[in-house]
Amino acid sequence: MPEEQMATSGARAPARPLDDIDRSILYMLQSDGRASIRSVAERVHVSRANAYARINRLIDDGVIRGFSALIDQERAGQGASAYITLKIVQNSWRSVREKLYALPGAAHIALVSGDFDVLLLVHTKDNRALRELVLTRIQAMDEVLSTRTLLVFEETDLQEGGGG
Repeated sequence: MPEEQMATSGARAPARPLDDIDRSILYMLQSDGRASIRSVAERVHVSRANAYARINRLIDDGVIRGFSALIDQERAGQGASAYITLKIVQNSWRSVREKLYALPGAAHIALVSGDFDVLLLVHTKDNRALRELVLTRIQAMDEVLSTRTLLVFEETDLQEGGGG
């Protein structure tokens, strides 16, 4: 399929195979997204030009989707976190995803299999804001049949700890 046709049809060219150097670069950038090209090159034992070209290829291929900061939600004023499971009307995933994406505090949305259809991670100021989000925003969506809220008492980001 020509590249222009793939762009309009939504199809993407497959990513090129990753080698050990690519995987090392990915691991390093997951641990420190602010790493300089020079430090990446030194750590994976390639030239700066090679490291730069590899990172750009990983971005172009969609392997690296972007760069972001790891946030301590509590220190950022978001003291309540929860996973919310949703059962939704069949074939309403795309519509529900767009509505959930627009919610304040939505951090991760996944279509899953099992006893529920969607898993949503949210961060809110406090439990009152969480309650309001669930009862007035999520449960008010016509496509949402039911929800279950699982409060997060403690969380650990594996990427930050080097386990990602």
